[in-house]
Amino acid sequence: MGISDDWGTAIAIQAMVYGNLSPEAGTGVVFTHNPRWSGDVLKLCGDFTTANQGEDVVSGLVRTMPISLFQQDIEMRETDVTLETHFPEIYRELKRWAHALIDDHGWSPQEIEFTFEGPSAADLYMLQTRDMAIRESPKVLTFDFEAPPHDRLLGHGIGVSGGAMSGRLVFSLEEIEAWRVREPTTRLILARADTVPDDIREINAADGLLTERGGLTSHAAVVAHRLGKTCVAGCANLVCNERDKTCTFPAAVMRSGDPISIDGQEGSVYRGILRVKEA
Repeated sequence: MGISDDWGTAIAIQAMVYGNLSPEAGTGVVFTHNPRWSGDVLKLCGDFTTANQGEDVVSGLVRTMPISLFQQDIEMRETDVTLETHFPEIYRELKRWAHALIDDHGWSPQEIEFTFEGPSAADLYMLQTRDMAIRESPKVLTFDFEAPPHDRLLGHGIGVSGGAMSGRLVFSLEEIEAWRVREPTTRLILARADTVPDDIREINAADGLLTERGGLTSHAAVVAHRLGKTCVAGCANLVCNERDKTCTFPAAVMRSGDPISIDGQEGSVYRGILRVKEA
């Protein structure tokens, strides 16, 4: 293939570990700090799933569960399962690793990929760790209401990035380009069941992203966060049909071009346009 012997490409050799061995095995990604907030307070959050491999988490193909009770509370997750409560030894060992990297070795906030083959600390493996991508936002918008309008609430997902925004629902790059010509100042919110790397053009062209599946560390969430987009991922009661260009919620069916509002902090999804203000 003409690859030079002088390039010195590094190859990591590590044991193959399996998060899909049993319901007591799993995999996930943990942040040592909340990626939405600035500051140096070490609080674990992220995503994990049982009986799956790591690619299932980052691809957004499975519904994930929160790492900590703190995360479950701030994200208002509709699940009683957290890594902290159901796999306490795994959680404590991850927290010990985080303190060792941050406090003892002086590393920056970390994003750690892990797999566990059983419920004990000895079954836990660190696959890789890297510096977190922390993006400071100059301002965060919130919806301008005293109480949430429950008659317009469509669903609730995981607030990944950005603040409150309203716009039109879109499903393709062609729709985005058409609305940019028709209504240049209108914000556009891309809907997906899940995302793949090829969706980068659509995500980049849109102003916001709403997904049916995926979590805080899914591909969609990571890309939206890095691009500074407003994103709500893993909206549990949403069924997104990209072929028919519909988003079906228990209370309504939203179609291409319909006005919709999302909150990238709280994860709420509303029907129609809502006023926003600076937090």
